[in-house]
Amino acid sequence: MSITTSVTDTHLTRSTIWTGDLKEALQDSLDGQSYVRWLSDFPDGDNWTIPSIGEATVRDYSENTAATYDSLDTGQFQFNVTEYKQSGLYITEQARQDSWYSSQLEASFVPKMQRALAESVETDIFSLANPNTGVSKGAHTQTNDDPNTINGAAHRLIGSGSAGATERYFDFSDAARALYALKRANVPDSNLIGIVDPSVEYYINLHILQTDVASSAAQPRWDGLVEDGGIASGMRFVRNIFGFDLYVSNYLSANTEQETNVATDNIEIGDINNIFFSAAGQDILPMIGAWRQMPKVDSDYNKDFQREEYIVTSRYGLDLYRPENFVTIATNPTV
Repeated sequence: MSITTSVTDTHLTRSTIWTGDLKEALQDSLDGQSYVRWLSDFPDGDNWTIPSIGEATVRDYSENTAATYDSLDTGQFQFNVTEYKQSGLYITEQARQDSWYSSQLEASFVPKMQRALAESVETDIFSLANPNTGVSKGAHTQTNDDPNTINGAAHRLIGSGSAGATERYFDFSDAARALYALKRANVPDSNLIGIVDPSVEYYINLHILQTDVASSAAQPRWDGLVEDGGIASGMRFVRNIFGFDLYVSNYLSANTEQETNVATDNIEIGDINNIFFSAAGQDILPMIGAWRQMPKVDSDYNKDFQREEYIVTSRYGLDLYRPENFVTIATNPTV
């Protein structure tokens, strides 16, 4: 018996070939938790009171007169555990029996749920830069419709680059403004960090390449920018701008309300809150957090629904602890 393509096309050739691999979604780095001061001495309950003290006062003194004694100003910072998150998945017994990919699928459940919770925590951390109603996960935020001036320097700004009446973007001078605000607030000028939107990275890449192209004779290869793929390498900028090491994140919060009276312009709906601060030490970090329950995995077989169920749960709280070490610069990501 001979074999022809007319026979094999109909009966012996597979019209669809399935691979043994599952396509995974691309994931970016999550670094927000490394910039939070995580509290560990949290024995019970969901509320923590942190006392604070002011500075001593110096007065003029005259000989043979009674000295003046002042008391130190004191205050309290209330921190709350507010977030209770869960991520759950299941696979039915029938799906286990019939699907060739069931074992691969089930093995991916826990890593995917943990990743989903990590992204939620990352989003909540950066929401602390958003004073719009109902966005921030902390009880303490910057003030809406206000430049949030501390020691004469604004800590809530809008990008100084202008492409229109409401289209403001990040400019290099904005990093200098952030540095000035931190210095006026007596914040250490070491380990300065800026976390910015990819649109800010795009502007910096474009600006530096355009500038260096004009002097390419003096700087062949544009200081390695072209061969290294621009100014960014992974999550960290290759270059340092006004002392700030800049990182890029897709999880920065967007404004849900228009803000007026911020510097000389308005912050528009959709503008991104880029943040700048010093990470000179754990007690300097502007954001604090606490885990009441670290992500916990549970699984069980539900006989009524004939399926295996997996769930990851966690409880935590976040807040803005040092507003003096926290500068936000709102920019339009579409400019």
